[in-house]
Amino acid sequence: MNTKELIEAGRDFYRRGWSLGTSSNYSAVVSREPLQLLLTASGFDKGNLTAEQFVVVDGSGNLAIPSEHKPSAETALHTVLARVLGAGAILHTHSVAATVLSQAHCDKGFLRIAGYEMLKGLSGVKTHETTFDLVIFPNTQDIAALAKEVEGRLLDPENPLCHGFLLSGHGLYTWGEDVAEARRHVEVLEFLLEVILQREQLPSAR
Repeated sequence: MNTKELIEAGRDFYRRGWSLGTSSNYSAVVSREPLQLLLTASGFDKGNLTAEQFVVVDGSGNLAIPSEHKPSAETALHTVLARVLGAGAILHTHSVAATVLSQAHCDKGFLRIAGYEMLKGLSGVKTHETTFDLVIFPNTQDIAALAKEVEGRLLDPENPLCHGFLLSGHGLYTWGEDVAEARRHVEVLEFLLEVILQREQLPSAR
C-alpha cells in the first residue's frame, strides 16, 4: 500500500500550511478489480498521521476492511475520481489561498490561470502559453450530490475537468496517476494559487 507516501505528504502539507488541524483527506488506489482505495480516516491531524489512521474503502465508499475508524466524509469524491478518471491518487488540501480565491471567484465558476511557467509542472502541459480554468464548485454538505456533479464534469466531452478543482470557501482537490504525480500537482497548483492571491492584492489589480 501507499501508506508511507500519504503520511509523508500529510506532514509536508501540514508544514506548508495546506492541511492544518484535521482538515484535508488523501487517498491512493490499492486495487482496480475490485476498486479499493486506501483513505485517510475522519478526524485525524494530517501532520501526525499513523498507519492506523487509514481505512480501505470499496468503489461505493464503504469499508472494504473492517475498522473502528470512519472514512472521510468526502469519500465519494475520491471514489468517483478513481472510478471515472482512473486517478491513482487523490489529494485534498485547505490552504488559505485556495480558500480565499475559491470564494472570491465562485460566482464565475472557475479561476483562470494563464501564462505561468509553473503550469508546465501539470501533466501534459508543454508550454507556459497555456490557459487553464480551475473549476469551482459551491461547497455543500451533500457530498453524494456533489460527487454526481463532479462526475458529470469529468464526462463532459466539451469541457472536462482536468488536474483539479476547487470547492468554494473550502479547498483544492487534485489527482495523479500515483501519489508522486498527485503531490506534484498539489505543489504546482498551490504555488499558482498563492501567486494569483498576491497579485490580486497589488494596488494595480484593484
